Amino acid sequence: MEEIVGGTFGVPLPIGVRAWDGSHAGPASGPQVVLRRRAALRHFLWSPGELGLARAFVSGDLDVDGDLIDGLRRCWAAVREHELSGWGMGAREWRDVALAALRLGAVGPRPRIPAAEARLSGRLHTRWRDRAAIAHHYDVGNDFYALLLDPAMAYSCGYFPTGEEDLPTAQEAKLELICRKLGLRPGMRLLDVGCGWGSLVLHAARYHGVEATGITLSRSQFEHIERRVTQLGLQGRVRVRLEDYRELAGVPYDAVASVEMGEHVGESRYADYVATLHRMLRPRGRLLLQQMSRGDAAAPGGGAFISSYIAPDMTMVPVGRTVERLEAGGFEVRDVEAMREHYVATVREWARTLDEQHEGAERMLGPEQHRVWRLYLAGGLLAFEENRMGVDQIVAVRPDELGTSGMPPVLREVVR
Repeated sequence: MEEIVGGTFGVPLPIGVRAWDGSHAGPASGPQVVLRRRAALRHFLWSPGELGLARAFVSGDLDVDGDLIDGLRRCWAAVREHELSGWGMGAREWRDVALAALRLGAVGPRPRIPAAEARLSGRLHTRWRDRAAIAHHYDVGNDFYALLLDPAMAYSCGYFPTGEEDLPTAQEAKLELICRKLGLRPGMRLLDVGCGWGSLVLHAARYHGVEATGITLSRSQFEHIERRVTQLGLQGRVRVRLEDYRELAGVPYDAVASVEMGEHVGESRYADYVATLHRMLRPRGRLLLQQMSRGDAAAPGGGAFISSYIAPDMTMVPVGRTVERLEAGGFEVRDVEAMREHYVATVREWARTLDEQHEGAERMLGPEQHRVWRLYLAGGLLAFEENRMGVDQIVAVRPDELGTSGMPPVLREVVR
């Protein structure tokens, strides 16, 4: 076993590795990677790097005894310390591992690819493919998301102004922060592009007296919002449409929000997305864009695991590039607030809930999807904690024909 894992990374192992035959390599204490079957190595041989490891974990051929988050944290620390290029291997390393696996009797046909892996077809970011990508992640069941999320079903970064808030309080604070930044007042019309389970449109209508419209590509989200509108008596004040952002038309709105939806638009379509936001906002109206960012050009979608199991076709770029695109699309950017640490706290709460409710979550999702979510939340928490991913709230205005924004000179007095 030492021969295989040593040949893969070429550095001292940060965590222990135990194989199906009882052999062991690396530290005996702390998290332990468990190769339950030979197929764990075959996944890695057929797909060297992150994707092979992910397939082995999702299938159950590879597991982790102990704290998964701590194990991943130790691995990423080793990557940084030894200046490794992620989880990949060169040709020489692959050959050495293959020879060692052959001696262990682990070489064989490609293992079954987990059913939880996305299998999209068609041209990138067509409307049909975008719907399929959204359905892959968001239509796994409203009951599961109700188990994982806060009562408002906010599936985005919360806001922890003191650091002492629980998740429901932090999500309500985030919704209120957005409403303040947008300057919402009774009678205004709000559009939420990519509205999720409706947390923002419902909050804005209930507590700020606006007429709110949300659009989503997820039928599960659409059906949930329609039920909540009826339960809360908000008919006529909240509307939800099963609609692509490219289908938006009609009278511009007084305010527009888009919370963690821009990552799904794609590099080639982002200018169209910005043009749509601009067209649907009245002159001197405000836009609130909350979006994840990433400076690593080698993994703009978050890496092989995220692209294959969580958010197919997703693209993240540095926040500066998003600001440039908004300005190129006719917006005046008035404020940018980094919220990365707030996402660490948010994902930590989601991961804690998943761990506490693991039996119910596995029953709802099935074993493979449950393992996907375990790995997703553990990896996501560390990505934000270690500044490999960020998230920002951007406030922008569509100036009128004279270039007037209608915003006070000091925005922070208004929005904080």
